[in-house]
This record gives sequence, C-alpha cells and structure tokens, in this order.
Amino acid sequence: MKTILLVEDEETISRVLTVYLQHEGYEVLQAFNGEKALTLFLEQTPNLVILDVMLPDKDGWSILQEIREISSCPVILLTALGDIDYRLKGLNQGADDYITKPFISEEVIARVNAVLRRSPNVLDSENTKQYGCLTINLDSHVVKINGETVVLTPKDLSLLLFLSTRPNRTFTRDSLIGNVWGMDYDGSDRAVDLAIKRIRQALAKWPSSQGEIRTLRGLGYQFCVYEK
Repeated sequence: MKTILLVEDEETISRVLTVYLQHEGYEVLQAFNGEKALTLFLEQTPNLVILDVMLPDKDGWSILQEIREISSCPVILLTALGDIDYRLKGLNQGADDYITKPFISEEVIARVNAVLRRSPNVLDSENTKQYGCLTINLDSHVVKINGETVVLTPKDLSLLLFLSTRPNRTFTRDSLIGNVWGMDYDGSDRAVDLAIKRIRQALAKWPSSQGEIRTLRGLGYQFCVYEK
C-alpha cells in the first residue's frame, strides 16, 4: 500500500481528500502545519506529498525546498494561487504537479495516480542507480551503458549525477549553476546548455524508450525515466 502525506490546514478539505484517497487504496498521513509535515515526512517516508502552499507557520515553498534537499519524492502543490507565475515557481522548485483551488476531489485522485505512474521504475542499491541499461555508481562515479563505460568530463559527470539522483524533476539553469558549478561561478549560464549537449551525446546509446534528458522551454531541464 502506497502512503500519501497530505499537508492541508483546512480540516474540511483534508478530511474529504483523505476519504477519497483511502477509498482509492492509499494510506494517508495528515498534517495541518509545516513543522508536522516535515516531521512525518522524515519519519514515514511517504510515496507522494500533496502540499498546500498557504500554511499557518511554514509555507509550502519552504517545505518543498526542504524536501528537495533530501529527497526526490513526488510533490503535488495544492493552492488557491492560480497565477501562471506561481505555477512556474512551483514547477521550477521541483513540484511534480500543481492543482488550484477550487477543485474536485476526483481531479486530485487522477493527478495523484498519474504522478505515481510517472515515478521511475529504477533498481536502486545503496550506491548504484539503474535506469534500464544505464547504470550510475554514485560512489565510484562510474557511468555505464550495457556494461560499457561512458566517458564524461568531471563537470559533465557532476551535472549528470545531480540530475540522475532527482529523476523527473525540472531544474532551471540558475538552479543547476548553483548546485553544480557553485554560487561563486561568474560565467555564462550557457555552460549548462553546452554540458547538457555533451551529456546527451555521451548517452546516445541509452534507448529513448528508457529515458532522456528533456528540455522544457522556458522552464529548464529534466532527467526523465520512462516505465515500460
């Protein structure tokens, strides 16, 4: 049984969604504020988080940022802020989907099911991730396709490691610069585009049916993994 962490301060909404999710076969953990949400997340490691943006203590943006620092768990934002700028902010910070209020519960269930279906079918060990025939050893920093070692520059390897440990998440150029090149980097963000191009060339033998590095125009890049 998969577990959903529902973070919503309006008890009526939380209660209704809980009933629908449980009827769908999910176990539901309820949190009505940010601190409780983070505690439950760390203790219970849910399969997906439904996160309200407007919370009484710690807002959803902060919670999403803290989750993304330690986990690639899918997150669906739930909020009355429907402006496109807020949608882009949520997606750029690593949200998997964005639902605006008012909504119907059936829509939330459909979005939850869709996001969980998109979750990567990967074989993870303590230090190895396998995406189809692509294997990435996080300790030795060795990348292989069908057992054949892929040669990458140190910076390109760092970028691939960062993206591959956060599959199906969208990162802007600025975010990648900060996380991979470092905040003191003062060069052009075109360095990200060029690195992505080189990585794609290096991974040319990785079947597109298993995954790819996608460009989302106006948003950024994703290391996408597809289920068979």
